[in-house]
Amino acid sequence: MSLIALSDVSLAFGHTTLLEHASLQVEARERVCLIGRNGTGKSSLLRILADVMAPDEGRRLCSEGVRVAHLEQEVPEGIDATIYQTVAAGLGTLGQLLAQFHDASAALRGDDARQLQQLAELQHAIDIQDGWNLSQKVEVALSRLSLPPDHLVSACSGGMRRRVMLAQALVNEPDVLLLDEPTNHMDIDAITALEELLLGFGGAVVFISHDRTLIRRLATRIVELDRGQLVSFPGDYETYLTRKQQMLDAQTRENARFDKFLAEEEVWIRQGIKARRTRNEGRVRRLEALREERRARVARSGNVSLNVDDRARSGQIVADLQAMSFGYGDAAIVKDLTLTVRRGDRIGIIGPNGCGKSTLLRLLLGQLAPQSGRVTLGTQLQIAYFDQQRAQLDPTLSVRENVSPGSDQIESAGRTRHIVGYLGDFLFTPARINSPVASLSGGERNRLLMAKLFTQPANLLVLDEPTNDLDAETLDLLEELLAEFTGTLLLVSHDRSFIDNVVTSVLAWEGDGHWGDYVGGYQDWLRQYQPREQMGSVARSAAARDAAPAPRKRSYKAQRELDQLPHTIETLEGRQLALQQRIGAADFYRQDKAGIADALAALDSITAQLAAAYARWEALEHSA
Repeated sequence: MSLIALSDVSLAFGHTTLLEHASLQVEARERVCLIGRNGTGKSSLLRILADVMAPDEGRRLCSEGVRVAHLEQEVPEGIDATIYQTVAAGLGTLGQLLAQFHDASAALRGDDARQLQQLAELQHAIDIQDGWNLSQKVEVALSRLSLPPDHLVSACSGGMRRRVMLAQALVNEPDVLLLDEPTNHMDIDAITALEELLLGFGGAVVFISHDRTLIRRLATRIVELDRGQLVSFPGDYETYLTRKQQMLDAQTRENARFDKFLAEEEVWIRQGIKARRTRNEGRVRRLEALREERRARVARSGNVSLNVDDRARSGQIVADLQAMSFGYGDAAIVKDLTLTVRRGDRIGIIGPNGCGKSTLLRLLLGQLAPQSGRVTLGTQLQIAYFDQQRAQLDPTLSVRENVSPGSDQIESAGRTRHIVGYLGDFLFTPARINSPVASLSGGERNRLLMAKLFTQPANLLVLDEPTNDLDAETLDLLEELLAEFTGTLLLVSHDRSFIDNVVTSVLAWEGDGHWGDYVGGYQDWLRQYQPREQMGSVARSAAARDAAPAPRKRSYKAQRELDQLPHTIETLEGRQLALQQRIGAADFYRQDKAGIADALAALDSITAQLAAAYARWEALEHSA
């Protein structure tokens, strides 16, 4: 029996139909990727599965006792709590008690009687609910996602906030995990670590993503939402692409046959009097039915039409950097970088969030002066800059006003066009172009920024995270545009497939302000790069395994460590249980305050060691 299912579900917002008598079943341990164009209703479908939204028609069915966790696309803002408190909140009331106990233990100073009494009361409340095993789940979730427990969520980056909310979803060990764009704002290391985590997850996963590398690694089934209908494609992403193309070819042939038959019937009915004299009323009714069928046929959404005016060539040298350095305080962003960017280069800039990729772009473009060294820009540069914050868009203005203020005509690729037709190339309907930018989705805003950028001639394209929120079809079209672009490209992206398909070289962060220049795309960089000590994370190892031609056998040392870990974990669990029983004893808080503090500190230490041991066990299990 399915863990969770939708039966004959329909949903509409106003005149827009998102789901029309759609059905879906999710089985145990399968990983279903839900794909479709931006705005087709994928997030709404996930909310119905999570039971946070009700359909207009149809039913949601869930097997008894099945636990469902849901990660929304937009991470909540302004969470005024620590990471530990937020993750523990996934356990409900008991999680609140565990978070209070964690905070009280951290705040304990000396022999404060009030603090000790508070700890005793919290410990008793947790004992009653047998909650110490759940405390270990919180520690494991924090360890697996490399989250600092005492940091405030409100002070975290967007990528780390997503990891916090994912840990909250995972901590209760759900049977079904629903993820809406889980990799948004994550860097490549975080994405590869997430892949490893989900590959080892024991429950079912339904996820929305446009990251093709992630889909290829995770998905066991593809479900496409297209014009209100759900179509299931068992198998991996490559199988989906093949079968989808076959379906589109068959649909094109069927539509052509139908249109030809309708045209023949139209010729016949125009005979008018003769048709009526034959009294062939059945044929007339059939023609009316054909016309109705044609009206009811929902046309497939169009594709974005992209075109950059790159006729004006820049000089041969676009930018020349000599021993350039820059930093903020003691943090080095760039250290002694020497690099020459030539006309036609396509450079991908990669590195973890916060390493300074956007700052490096500003240095390359001369918008920021280096603290030492030299940056010389080339001649005749015409720059189009796509910034990841979309700061060039005014949210108070309409779509039309952002692209062509005060005019209905626009100059694009050397010809004058009407604004309605131009924006139609970017999938904005005539009704939509008067909507304020504030009402647009993330994908629509990215398309609008492209529309705005491509009205100006450019021989240097600077794209800072252009792929966020874009659907797979638009990504393919953007790749085609960049393949035909004859100018120079500087690209910052965490989309590994996009990098592989677009760039000719990679400028990669290597720690402590050092950047390495490598020929090829992302996978080429993985094969060439020898990571520094600070970059040797589990995520890096996972990504390198992904790029390797064949799995490697564990070393003798790693295998021996893996064999010993179960005994180590068993010993730590035994010590943890003994301490929990000691702390739970009725006379525990009657002893001297130093003994109480030592016991609580020992419990915290063992819990942390246990979480680290579990994480190490998981890493070694996947290292072969």
